[in-house]
Amino acid sequence: MIDIEKIIAWIKQLEFANPQWFWALLIIPLLIAYSIFKNLKKQNSIIISDTKSQIKFAGKGKASLIHIPLILRTLSISLIIITLARPQSSLSWQDVTTEGIDIVIAQDISISMLARDFKPDRLEAAKKLASEFITNRPTDRIGLTIFAGEGFTQCPLTTDHAVLKNLMNDIQTGMLADGTAIGMGLATAINRIKESKAKSRVVILLTDGENNAGNIAPQTASEIAKAFGIRVYTIGLGSKGKAYSPIGKYPNGDFAYDYIDVSIDEKLLKEIAKETGGKYFRATSNNSLKDVYQEIDRLEKSKIEVTEYRKRKEEFLYFLVVAISLLIIEFIFSKMILKGII
Repeated sequence: MIDIEKIIAWIKQLEFANPQWFWALLIIPLLIAYSIFKNLKKQNSIIISDTKSQIKFAGKGKASLIHIPLILRTLSISLIIITLARPQSSLSWQDVTTEGIDIVIAQDISISMLARDFKPDRLEAAKKLASEFITNRPTDRIGLTIFAGEGFTQCPLTTDHAVLKNLMNDIQTGMLADGTAIGMGLATAINRIKESKAKSRVVILLTDGENNAGNIAPQTASEIAKAFGIRVYTIGLGSKGKAYSPIGKYPNGDFAYDYIDVSIDEKLLKEIAKETGGKYFRATSNNSLKDVYQEIDRLEKSKIEVTEYRKRKEEFLYFLVVAISLLIIEFIFSKMILKGII
């Protein structure tokens, strides 16, 4: 079965080496006008020898067949002109060279990340916007670590961003012992990126609280990052003042919520960023967190060199074969079928 869509797609990508030949298509209207004039003149001078032939010629369906040779000839000439224009298909591909950037996102998943000053809550907003950030960096290797009262690698550095985003979507509070071990979270991320050979190595550390757990001090982890040349961007997540946050659990397992003060150790996060050559950001809403990721995206752009290769293939033979076939059909039609009509 002929795939019309593929044929149309193939025709659309054709290029022509001698497009000036298309001016010859202007002959087509002249050919049609001449043929119509010739047929009219012929019809005006036709002699009917008997009533039997008159009835035969008068059949509307058969009489209309006299236009088919003109149609076939017009199509054939058009295809011959296209053949002379030398249609070519173009096969192209690219080599992409990047000065790669390896990035590890260290995501806080403590219970306080369920606070609803973000929509629908801090954790879901952070996951969504981190996924958008990942989508916008197709050439980078990106990994994901999570932390609460301890640190854990959710996904090592990878270019398979579909898998990474699925693992991002899977993270939930309660996966780790509760608490906010900023030092452990940063150290886990550093451990995943320290052996990287990339030109630039980056950790994005996102938290909504103060360090209150773990056996590695944030300052120690910061010094390790600096020693390995790892740049750390820190993000303090939470509105100014109070936020509607979980304060405990009901017997049925649901969280109890109340408005409590938002407490983020901004001084610590600024020190970590400054020590490692990164930058500190405060995000107080979904939109401001989106702006933060966009700013980091601008600051950490991969340098991409693209070399394009192109190969052309002559495609005129298809048009020539069809043109010759139409001429043969026209000849047979005129000599065998129309001969019995006129």
